[in-house]
Amino acid sequence: MKRRSTIFLQIVIVLLGAGVFALLLWEPQLEGRNVNATQFEIYFKDPFLAYIYLAFVPFFIAIYQAFKLLGYTRLNEIFSERSVRAFRIIKICAITTALFIVGAEAYIFVFVRGTDDVAGGVMMGAFIILVSAIIATAAGVFERTLQNAVDIKAENDLTV
Repeated sequence: MKRRSTIFLQIVIVLLGAGVFALLLWEPQLEGRNVNATQFEIYFKDPFLAYIYLAFVPFFIAIYQAFKLLGYTRLNEIFSERSVRAFRIIKICAITTALFIVGAEAYIFVFVRGTDDVAGGVMMGAFIILVSAIIATAAGVFERTLQNAVDIKAENDLTV
């Protein structure tokens, strides 16, 4: 892959991470129940919001791993154990994010259902679970394929 395209993709990944981070900080202020709340009340008195912030830690770890993976690609080191490990970490992070969101969905169904309209929150959660499952599956396939390529490369290096 050309150097410019990997740098461009790394910039896109950084912008994606910054956008998600900004949205996580900005969105709670838009909720109807937080209209008259202070900043302290919004961010420090809502255990569900703290849980969501904790749920997105694996997302940011996966973003960092994808950034590193593009760095390996730019240096022509994609067929290495470090790349396989990066894909493995991305897969685990995607699964962990999906499990955290399943827990948030359960909370919404048990504690919020009936007192508020939960359709929007449930749909956003279902979308995040779907995207996480797709990313975990793709990362798993890439991990296995790359591991096979690394094994073949190691066998060829031993015979030469």
